[in-house]
Amino acid sequence: MQPAGRFATEDQAVAEGTFQTIARVGEIAEGQGVLVEVDGLFIALFHCAGQYYAIDDACPHQGAPLSDGVVFDQERSVTCTWHGWRFSLEDGRHLDGSRCKVATYPVRVVDGEVQILID
Repeated sequence: MQPAGRFATEDQAVAEGTFQTIARVGEIAEGQGVLVEVDGLFIALFHCAGQYYAIDDACPHQGAPLSDGVVFDQERSVTCTWHGWRFSLEDGRHLDGSRCKVATYPVRVVDGEVQILID
């Protein structure tokens, strides 16, 4: 079973909305993130350990762009470049003890297209 908030099944997609293509496989280098805008939301899309992850782009600390952050494959995390706050790419939780989180979005790859689901 896939972790909640990271991937969605086809049934979930039909019930909750439509996946939108935001990139193509190969456009984002392994270990990198990019900023994408989907329905007016700024989303950080990461390619990490062979998977794609999508989280809110703004760090909750002071709004720094997480898409510019440093990605760590082994822990599947991103570190904010402004003040070093670390977030899980899988579930958005702050990895250094506070209760804050960033939103995560389901991502899938279909026919070479990286797609995201926004509720």
